[in-house]
Amino acid sequence: MLGWVLTLFGCLTAAAQAPAELAATASQQDLAAHMRYFHDAGGEATVDAIRARSADFQPLPAGGAAFGFQTGAFWFQAVIVNRNPLEPRWLLVQDYPLSDLLDVYVHHPDGRVQHYRGGDHLPFDTRSVRHRHPNFWLTLPLDEPVELLVRVQSQSSMQVPLALYTPTAFSELARYAELAIGLYYGILLALFFYNLVLWLALRDASYFWYLFHISAFGLVLFTLNGLGFEYLWPNSAWLADHSVPLSICLAQIGMQQFSRHFLDLKRRWPAGDWVSLGVMAFFLLLGVAATQLPYHLATPIASAAVFLSIGWIAVASTMVIRLGYKPARLFLLAWSMFLFGTAVFVALAFGLLPKTFFTEYGVQIGSALEMLLLSVALGYRYAALRNENERIVREAKLQLEQKVELRTAELRSALGQLEEAHVRLRESSRLDGLTDLYNRSHFREAFEHLLSQARNTHRPISLLMIDLDHFKSINDTYGHLAGDACLRWTSNTMAVVLAPYGALLARFGGEEFIAALPGMSLVEASVVAEELRQSLRNQPCRVDGIEIPVSASIGVHCVDTSAKNSIESALQVADQALYAAKAEGRDCVRML
Repeated sequence: MLGWVLTLFGCLTAAAQAPAELAATASQQDLAAHMRYFHDAGGEATVDAIRARSADFQPLPAGGAAFGFQTGAFWFQAVIVNRNPLEPRWLLVQDYPLSDLLDVYVHHPDGRVQHYRGGDHLPFDTRSVRHRHPNFWLTLPLDEPVELLVRVQSQSSMQVPLALYTPTAFSELARYAELAIGLYYGILLALFFYNLVLWLALRDASYFWYLFHISAFGLVLFTLNGLGFEYLWPNSAWLADHSVPLSICLAQIGMQQFSRHFLDLKRRWPAGDWVSLGVMAFFLLLGVAATQLPYHLATPIASAAVFLSIGWIAVASTMVIRLGYKPARLFLLAWSMFLFGTAVFVALAFGLLPKTFFTEYGVQIGSALEMLLLSVALGYRYAALRNENERIVREAKLQLEQKVELRTAELRSALGQLEEAHVRLRESSRLDGLTDLYNRSHFREAFEHLLSQARNTHRPISLLMIDLDHFKSINDTYGHLAGDACLRWTSNTMAVVLAPYGALLARFGGEEFIAALPGMSLVEASVVAEELRQSLRNQPCRVDGIEIPVSASIGVHCVDTSAKNSIESALQVADQALYAAKAEGRDCVRML
């Protein structure tokens, strides 16, 4: 007993990390902030050898548990103290479904050691709870420190976000996650059957290849979400490993073939058509090779190749647009968000992006599918009316001039609706959906124009980088709906304060905003920033009769218009000024 306590004390001293204390009212606990890790490159170390090397453990990099594709085994260590007398049983959940093998060791103060195993190299029925994420029931004694050691070895991307849940909390979490996944696949099925009807009606090969791609891409998501292992191959480790690269290859073949037909590359750009055929041949060969190659080789190659495939479609679309094919504009617009969501998935697998709700589920996919459905629906209507107009033209040769004029008018009306829809889509793409301010991409375009004017007129231009202080606590205390209301109120307040100065204001992301002040020096801009800070500070946001105080940290920077890459460097310096304001206590203005 004394030896265990001394070992635990040594672990805590070496880690310089606080134990994960489960409060009396807590229902869940993210362990990232309390965990340390050790990379066993050879993957041969035993649990006793690892415990002896406790001093070699390190805190998680940047608080995240995503390491990309790695060899060997990763060990994660945390000390847990249960302060909740009503909840002795907690469910340890790894929020990533594709890990091969997990070993969980729970060391109790009385010397007992509990060992659990999980992962998709074991039958699905071995899991504590039938759920797509690996999970383990832990019994945690009251007010006693328990050492948790988790060993993960996998050919998949090394992502190990661990959290503890009470039974009730996990049930609620699973219910909402299943609802979101169900809605997504419901939309996917609706889109599939809609395009199936179009293909059966028109016999256009583009619709067939689109159906092929969307089915394969649905399989990719089904596999990445862990649903394939849960429902399709619960006892097959081979399929659990190879389904990811195989489904990626199938999805990319369908995407390339659909792009060839829609853009009519064979006729409009023969050289580009040969490149597309080459990309398809590469994914076909990779898919065949993936059945024999180890997972840790096939999946990174397939995932990295997705970037090239996506980039090539963008190049082909742009080229066809330059050649005068107008439907390619709608194609590029409709696919841009979808392709972006795919890139986010791949970047997450390589550890280039942190694991969040948005990077894991890709909310952008829903909006991309919505725009795609709109463009396909209007395109189908246009095609139907065009065919009808051609029939009327033939009948006009038989003196049916009146019907020709009627159908031609309908065609003009349809074209007008199509153009109107395009204008609405273009306008909506410039605005942030929550605050009605400009979004980040439009700000960059408009700022380039302002920067060019500043260079030509030799006038200064300054940037304000604005971040709401402790906004997460607003969401945690009052709820996300109240947080959204605060964002809208803040954006309205900033718009009113900055309007007299001709500012270009946009939402930069989350609770962060950015404003450009043309014609203002650093000192003048700092005065405006202080006015804005005080306006936010002095007027609390009112939501459902509740006053929520809001303050902001503001970084101010006067742009060097003569410098190369002025936009990127200006954003970076403004961001540094913002971090200086946050570091000096927040609710202040700092200049750089």
